[in-house]
Amino acid sequence: MQEPAPVIVYQSSFAAFVRTLDPGLLETLRITESAVLVMEAFVSLCEALTNDSDPRPWQERVEDCFSEVAEERLKEIFQAFVDECEGEQLQRWVERFNNQSYSSFVERLLGSATHKRFIDSLKRDGAVVALAVRRGVRALTPFVVAWNDAVKISSQNQLKGVQPANILTVNAVEVLVALDDFLGERVLAALPMQVTSAKNSDLATLAPEGVDHLVANFRSMVAEASVKRVERRNSPLVRKIRGARDALRFSEDGVSQAANSLIELLDRIMRESVKPAEVLVWVDANLPGAEDLTHEVQGQRRPTKRAEALCFVYGGDPIAPREASENDDGQGPDFIHDVIAIALVSIRNQLQKMKHADHGTPEEKSQLLSVLAALEGALMLGLTIGGLSAEPEASEELPAASLP
Repeated sequence: MQEPAPVIVYQSSFAAFVRTLDPGLLETLRITESAVLVMEAFVSLCEALTNDSDPRPWQERVEDCFSEVAEERLKEIFQAFVDECEGEQLQRWVERFNNQSYSSFVERLLGSATHKRFIDSLKRDGAVVALAVRRGVRALTPFVVAWNDAVKISSQNQLKGVQPANILTVNAVEVLVALDDFLGERVLAALPMQVTSAKNSDLATLAPEGVDHLVANFRSMVAEASVKRVERRNSPLVRKIRGARDALRFSEDGVSQAANSLIELLDRIMRESVKPAEVLVWVDANLPGAEDLTHEVQGQRRPTKRAEALCFVYGGDPIAPREASENDDGQGPDFIHDVIAIALVSIRNQLQKMKHADHGTPEEKSQLLSVLAALEGALMLGLTIGGLSAEPEASEELPAASLP
């Protein structure tokens, strides 16, 4: 019988250092035990997630961080997160460490040598957290590319009812690249990254050849992830995607054939996920009175494509209640589900028009490829947030190691 792997213990440099100081000194410095607990837990999590020598899934690594912690201690850590991470307290910490007067006060109180150890411990922990944040940002890249493709396929008129619509004017890929550049130039460059497991790829620029080149590289990853998710849901439907690409390459009537295959793929995967009768029940329970979700066909009440798309993206689950805010009245589907559902309907409408394309021009093929990219992105996102795919395999589809 194989023995279980030993638990890996991670340690925050800052927490280890301040525990060597006199409690009265910590009180003078306004460093509370709850703040130390938060730092200790957060840095341990980041170290576990970025430990490249540990081959286990991330879930097991996270469990290990707390497997040896007593229940009472876990309650203390949770309460510390509540106490220290609420808005005003977090803001006070940021202001305090950015305040030159506070820094000078700490140095006078601790002395030069101890103050240097204090700062070094913060920087070492900061390096661990910065690496985890950068890897997390980069792991989102395929999803952000998929989102951009899905959003671009919909017209402004289709998106006008989305709340908050102003977010849709932002290029999400450009925002992600700008955030990654900021992390590299302003954060990682100022920290001792050599104490972490950072690789050269972690420290390199994400998009050295520009955003367009980055998007092109990640579209193939999105396409692969989309195919795998569709395959897990209904493996025969994968032939529709491959058939569409083959038709574009080899058939004189490729655009029309590809459009037909993709319409069938979209219709079948939505209707086999949630039957039309179940969509009606879902609409009545979650969006009663909505005008664009049902219609009559030969005297029978049927769900519209928008209703099918919304129910598909929600995975048939109820729409969770949410509080109203300045940009969201709290009514109807939430922002992400709504945009993806709109994209799916828009994609189908455009494919319907392209069924009759008969010129086979490069422009028609280019347009069909754009619609296909949007469909693959929307399906990947829809199957993910709808809970219709096997999430434990997600790390195989979008491995962090494959990021530039």
